[in-house]
Formats: sequence, structure tokens, C-alpha cells
Amino acid sequence: MMTSASAAKDATKTTINDMPLPPAPFVSSLMQIEPQWIDYNGHLNMAYYNVMMDRAIDQMWLHLGIGPDYMKERHGSTFTAECHVRYLREIHLGDPVQVTVYLLAADEKRIHTFEELCHATEGWISATSENMTLHIDMNARKAAAFPPDIRARIQAVVDSHAALPRPEGTGRKVAMPSK
Repeated sequence: MMTSASAAKDATKTTINDMPLPPAPFVSSLMQIEPQWIDYNGHLNMAYYNVMMDRAIDQMWLHLGIGPDYMKERHGSTFTAECHVRYLREIHLGDPVQVTVYLLAADEKRIHTFEELCHATEGWISATSENMTLHIDMNARKAAAFPPDIRARIQAVVDSHAALPRPEGTGRKVAMPSK
């Protein structure tokens, strides 16, 4: 099975605020499954799919300028407001994985992302996660607009990702099959 990322070309690197934008789509560093994450069924427990995808989002956020330093210096952060995970194929201890992150849309307070957890050497998709993330003013602990420089950076990445094929599974919802 081909991942959406394997069908896409990397976007030309551009900069905003003298920091290079990440490639389109963003691909995380190589990750390994930890032994304590394997459940009694002999595969990765469902909670740890989220852990791995969250680690990839943290890597992406560094490129957007909204990581730990942003929180410390500018008192802003992000909270996940909604998450929809699809478990497509079992992944096991010893399987190397990477996460592909797509920024599908953004506005003044939100970022819509789609992640694919993929077997790093074989290329198949193990799980996907579609998320809505809110920008938070950490002093008020309420949703707030991104600062203009960060908003411009996010929009530049959204624009570069818009040129990619939309990942399969985007916009799905949980429902019983129609009869």
C-alpha cells in the first residue's frame, strides 16, 4: 500500500521569519515501539498510537515556532479539541515507524491536521488520526488568536500542503454502516 506521502513531491523550501518551512508533507523522525506499549494481544496498544502521533505533531510544531520555547517566551500553546483515530493494520514490537503530518486548514485559532502512522521500511499505513487543535493563551487558559507572525507561518505550510493530494480517510466520521 502506498502512503499519501509517497505519492507527493516535496514542496520548495521557503522561509518566513528566517526559519525554513518544513517539507510538504512533514515526515517525523524514525520512531521505535517501546516494549511496555505492547498489550496482551501482542500488538501496539491503542493509546500508544496517539503517543507516537503526538510526538510527531510536537516535531512539526517546532518547525512552526509553537513548541516549548514558544510556551515559555510567549505564553501560548496548543490543546487538542477533537481527535478521530482509525486503526488500519496491526503494528508490532520491532516495527520502525514514521508519521506523516498534513496541515489541512487553519484559521486564527485552530489548526486541522491529518496524520498517517506508517511502517517506515515497508510503507504501509497502520493508523490515521485527524485532529482539530486550538491555540491557547496559557495565562488565561482560553482559546486565543495566533500572533500574526505565527499565523503567517502556519498559513504558508497549509498553502504548501494544499498542493498535495488529500489523504484518504480525511473527514471520516464514526457511524454504523448504512443498510
